[in-house]
Parts: sequence; structure tokens; C-alpha cells
Amino acid sequence: MKQSYTLDEYNSARSVVGDTIAELGGKDSRVWLLTPDIGFGCKEFHEKYPDRFIDTGIAEQDVVGVSAGLAYDGNIPFIIGMMPFMSMRALEQVRTDVCYPNLPVRIIANYAGLTGNGGSTHYAMEDMALYSSLVNMTVCAASDPVQLRQIIEKSLYYEGPLSIRIDPGKENRVLYTAEDRFEIGKGHLARDGKDITIIACGEMVSYALQLHDKAKKAGIGVRVIDMFTVKPLDEEIVRKAAEETGRIIVWEDHLMKNGLASAVADLLCDNGIALKSFKRFGIPQVYPGFGSAEDLYHLYGYDPEAVWEYVSKLLG
Repeated sequence: MKQSYTLDEYNSARSVVGDTIAELGGKDSRVWLLTPDIGFGCKEFHEKYPDRFIDTGIAEQDVVGVSAGLAYDGNIPFIIGMMPFMSMRALEQVRTDVCYPNLPVRIIANYAGLTGNGGSTHYAMEDMALYSSLVNMTVCAASDPVQLRQIIEKSLYYEGPLSIRIDPGKENRVLYTAEDRFEIGKGHLARDGKDITIIACGEMVSYALQLHDKAKKAGIGVRVIDMFTVKPLDEEIVRKAAEETGRIIVWEDHLMKNGLASAVADLLCDNGIALKSFKRFGIPQVYPGFGSAEDLYHLYGYDPEAVWEYVSKLLG
């Protein structure tokens, strides 16, 4: 299988967001950009298309309501915000103003998981669960800048509401090349393996790729699925992994309950698919304190060392 990632190249997800939306704005006059006083990714669009840019101030509920109104008028609004507040403070507006009428509003929000170093009030631990519960909402968790760009570009022609979670977006590992192709609603087979499957999203994908290489040296075949679309879940790729490897790990920077792991478990249970093993790695039922993302991953038992220990004991 083609090695399609590198661990020594970085790009800014913030820059990718801003550049891509500005490019779309030049191609399609329906594209608007709105923000609740978040600066990243807005400058170029604001300068080029000031009549299609709105900053509502720190008012997430308002930015959703205004976006819904623009969408009713035939536009495609993109919102840049912070995920803790876009997913919780504005949840009623997202549900009622956007999802209920199935409007093409795109919410791109950073500080996903425990990446923000801002304490529990500024961590987005519940966003995938909350958004996945909303009818008509598509939920994405981008793992690298190449993939992020493609999701934003393809969202222009995608029906209904869509959300994309990212980390702070200041420095992101480039995992894929321009030749890699991503389809919203389809998981991406990043690495093949016959012994165990890791289904990951967002920040955890780069760790899973590193673990694949480490396991290969130990004679263990780890399949890595980048499940960048959490809802709708790619059922076919999960079924295939279950049948061919029999063991599944789900790895996410989100509460272990009601996120990606729960979606995978629901699929398996609903279809009577039995496994040799199933393990969740993610945030336990705690309100984490301050600290770097890496320190918190270690503290709560879902850092690469913890996952490797599990894999090596299970298969070593």
C-alpha cells in the first residue's frame, strides 16, 4: 500500500480554512463567511468580499441565526468559530434554525477535544455526540490539512448542514498528498493490516499511523481507518474491518461514550457482528484540567503509549 504520509511536514489548518473559503468565494457568489469574533481564516475573505462577511461579535446563537437566514435566501454560509461554544452555546439554534429546515450551513470550529489548553470550559469533549444527535447534520473531524481542504471544497455541493472539528489549527502534520482523495461519508483506509483495526479521527490519526509502523516492526499488522466523517458512518468499511481483522480499537479525542466509538459499537451490535476484541480509547467521564494535549492524553490513558501497550499485550 502506498505510503501517503510524512511526519516531518507541517501546515496550518487555520490558513487552509481561510484560503479555501476565500477561493470558493471567488468562484461562487453564494458563499458567505460569518464569525462570532474569531479572527483566524477571515482576513482574506473579509478584504476581498466585505459585502459577504459578517462578524456578529461574541454571539454564537446570533451567528447561527443569521447564517440560517442567508441560507434560506439561497446562499451557502460558512461559520468559523470555537467548537466548545458552537456545539453547546448555540446548540438550540443549530438544531432548530439549521438542521430542522435542512439548510446548507457549514460550521468549521477549532479547539476540538483537549487541544485548547484552556480548561474544561474551553474543551470540546461532547461536540461529536451533540451534533451527531441532530437530524440532517453531517459531522466531520479532519485529520490533516489536505483532507480539510477537500472537505471544505466538496461541502459546496453537499446537501444539508455540515460541521468540521479541528484542533487549534496553528501547526498540523501533513499526513496525505494531493493524490489522496476523500469523500464525505466515506472512511479512508490509510494503512492495511490483518491483525487488528484502529478506527480513528482527527488528531488521533497521525498517532495511529505511527503505531502502525511500530507494530509492523514487531510483526503485528495494524489496519488504520481514518473515519473523518463520524456521521454518517461508513458502514461498509467498518464491516469489512470487523470481518477481516476481528479486533477493533476506536481512538478519538472526545468522550468515549456517544462519539465515534459509540457509533461503531452501535453498528456492530445492531448487525450482530461479533468480534474477538473491542476497545475504546478517548476521554473518560471527567472534566479535565489545564495542560498540554499530550500531557492530558497520557493522564487519561489514551496516548500512543497506552494504545501500544494494549496492542502489544493483546497480540505480542
